[in-house]
Amino acid sequence: MLEINFIKENKALVVESLSKRNMDSSSLIDTVIEMDAKKRKIQTELDGILHQLNLISKDIGDLFKQGLQKDAIILKEKTVTLKQNSKKLNEDLITTKEELQSILYKIPNIPHNLVPKGNSEEDNVEILSDGYKPKLAEGSLPHWELAKKYDIIDFELGNKITGAGFPVYKGKGAKLQRALISFFLDMNTQAGYNEVQVPHLINEKSGLGTGQLPDKEGMMYYINEDNLYLIPTAEVPATNIFRDEIILESDLPKMLTSYTPCFRREAGSYGAHVRGLNRLHQFDKVEILRVEHPNNSYAALDTMVEHVKSIINKLNLPYRILKLCGSDLGFTSCLTYDFELFSAGQNKWLEVSSVSNFESFQANRLKLRYKNSSGKTQLAHTLNGSSLALPRVLATLLENNQTPKGIIIPEVLVPYTCLLYTSPSPRD
Repeated sequence: MLEINFIKENKALVVESLSKRNMDSSSLIDTVIEMDAKKRKIQTELDGILHQLNLISKDIGDLFKQGLQKDAIILKEKTVTLKQNSKKLNEDLITTKEELQSILYKIPNIPHNLVPKGNSEEDNVEILSDGYKPKLAEGSLPHWELAKKYDIIDFELGNKITGAGFPVYKGKGAKLQRALISFFLDMNTQAGYNEVQVPHLINEKSGLGTGQLPDKEGMMYYINEDNLYLIPTAEVPATNIFRDEIILESDLPKMLTSYTPCFRREAGSYGAHVRGLNRLHQFDKVEILRVEHPNNSYAALDTMVEHVKSIINKLNLPYRILKLCGSDLGFTSCLTYDFELFSAGQNKWLEVSSVSNFESFQANRLKLRYKNSSGKTQLAHTLNGSSLALPRVLATLLENNQTPKGIIIPEVLVPYTCLLYTSPSPRD
């Protein structure tokens, strides 16, 4: 959430920056400034009446002490109207604050000046492409056919148990899935991230804190009886660990990693692009997040990008990095880099990670602050990245490494799987 003082002091900048998202925010920003002025006016009037009541109360007390009960009672009667007015003003103040907060929640983060303008994902800017794109032999298969051939992922069984988008991993497929999770977590902890296991359900405050609510409410599964949401990513519960916290400057950065299943309704998703593992309602993902000093957050973002690169390089998979344009930028993000793997079986790029700097946007919602050496508190910066999302990593791994003998397991995963191939072979 943008800070109200920042909006008032930088109105033109905010409107211009949000235009990168193809958003005309001028009237919305005007409404915010007007609502804030209204709130302040009501607060001033209320404070004035409360001050009068305090003075009168003191005078009434003095009159009673002097034995002037009649005068005290007359003066006390004068407070009735003041109290009625204060009650009305307090109600108006609460309503105005709630309305202003509701509007602020709907305003996305302003893009960083490095974010390019654009109208769609086609306008994202490729900043790096690396790795060998394999040329598959004739008769090579996409991952959903490979999964069926080797009996390692069963999409139909998942559909029977739950519905579309809930696959069942079997045998070596399950082992490979577990291997990837362990490998990602080990890479993250070796890089200094502290592993946490977090709840898979969140309350409304947690969703508001990281920006999933109200922006992505329709994307999350909701448990009505308990007013809880299934998590769309570990970012939400893990970042909320720091909600309402004041961190010493000397204790920054805070670095966490977490594995969780993720649940997304993905309403309206259909067609060939969602086939197999391309888009699921339940999937596994390993996250990294950082709470940083504002002066270091963009250096930290570069560090996170390099870290994700190192993981993908160890898997020996072809990838590219995209800088997202304004129209493709997430609601809460200032700057985002997407990682995509090249799927040889589908001949297309698949997104596997987003690494983002939210600056103080989430921290303002979370009331996440740090205290400097002078004792002053300021909003921290938060960052998040997928490290990595498993479904499309697994899809690319299966497709790109298929051979007549079976699917070759990347060397770094062999210690986790005890496998060289996903199918029986003399070397298995």
